[in-house]
Amino acid sequence: MDIIKALNERRSVKADLLTEPAPRGEGLIEILQTGMSAPDHGVVRPWRFTILDGEDRNKLGDVFAEALKQDKPESTEEDLNNIRLKPLRAPLIVAIWAEITEDHPKVPPAEQIVATSCAAENILLATQAKGFGGVLLTGWPAFHSHVKKSLGMADKDEIIGFLYLGTASEKPRDVTRPNVEDFIRNF
Repeated sequence: MDIIKALNERRSVKADLLTEPAPRGEGLIEILQTGMSAPDHGVVRPWRFTILDGEDRNKLGDVFAEALKQDKPESTEEDLNNIRLKPLRAPLIVAIWAEITEDHPKVPPAEQIVATSCAAENILLATQAKGFGGVLLTGWPAFHSHVKKSLGMADKDEIIGFLYLGTASEKPRDVTRPNVEDFIRNF
């Protein structure tokens, strides 16, 4: 596939439109391997991937509900059930996060987050190139210390997003991209 065409045609698929099959096994490894090509000043390799499949998605939903209860003890059972269901929208989730090396002499945390974000974009492109659909989502759970701790992360680490993966049950909507010239300034 032509890389310029692939970049221009990349589309997110709404999480609730993702169904089985999802990439798994060697197919998923091949997709995640593309993250290793991300720009990485200082060869820090901050990117990490936590795969949440099957029952793990229910566990993640429970973690989200517990985080909501911590922040809003007055949450109703309906509120808790709604947040619990979020990870069940797609058959597979990959939490993409940056394991931050603090006080690195050359690569500040912001650059480590950028490198991990570039890895996430590579993975999104590879997902589409392999015929699957995906969407990278955050929301407040991505920034909650209980969620991070439950995923085995330290407080210093940063979740880039939850990559929901599967097969699109319908064609992704067409998106009109803005003209790049509207975003260019000369010095």
